[in-house]
Amino acid sequence: MRAHYYQQFDADLSLDVPGEGYGGWKTAELEVDLERTAVVVMHAWESGTPEQYPGWHRAVEYMPRAADISRSVFPDLLAAVRRSPMPLFHVVGGGDYYRRLPGYLRAAELAGPPPAAPAGIPACPGLERLQRFRAQNVFVGAHNEADVARGFAALDFGPNARPLDSEGVAENGHQLLALCREAGVYHLVYVGFALNWCLLLSPGGMAEMSRHGLVCSTIRQATTAVENRETARSELCKQTALWRVALAFGFVFDLDDFLQGLG
Repeated sequence: MRAHYYQQFDADLSLDVPGEGYGGWKTAELEVDLERTAVVVMHAWESGTPEQYPGWHRAVEYMPRAADISRSVFPDLLAAVRRSPMPLFHVVGGGDYYRRLPGYLRAAELAGPPPAAPAGIPACPGLERLQRFRAQNVFVGAHNEADVARGFAALDFGPNARPLDSEGVAENGHQLLALCREAGVYHLVYVGFALNWCLLLSPGGMAEMSRHGLVCSTIRQATTAVENRETARSELCKQTALWRVALAFGFVFDLDDFLQGLG
């Protein structure tokens, strides 16, 4: 399968900007064991419309891109994975919409109770003031909070991302690791939303799973990123996130190459 990787060497110390000497983006034909590589669909939520939850959509600007990817990419991609020997897992969170699914019940039983989390910092007025300031002035904004809460209260899988009964559903890395061990998987290819946020740092994301020794990759056309005012027009945060995946975790596949490899 053709894969993209990033060559982060050699800096040219004779240049004004030595990093411009790096090799940069390159491609290679890699052997991908379909039975030991799994696609992970993460946080592919049905998040409603701007009319339903205007405050949520004001705070999360990538929602229209995510909806378009869910409509235009997920049906063919997930159908191809399901026809192949490649396992398909789902990583969930943000509600209880998944707790009765056979795939979740199996993953929870397989993994057993999660290890105890270390004790956190006790609450105090100073900490609460800082957290409240961030909620009001950084994300999501006081005037958006009610819509975001209503959206999460009605959270569900997107219509093109609903698991089959036979597919594992994990709510954390402990359960996802159990599914990987059962299936003999050592390579995870993440799709879903958003690449530089949930896919990277949420429970069951790349940062956590890479610490267990798994290679974590993504498909360029099957994800988007959280952007800011300065990057949204060109989606520069997505480009940086793709580089980070290639540098720190695994590889970047193009959709057509991935589908051809599955076929």
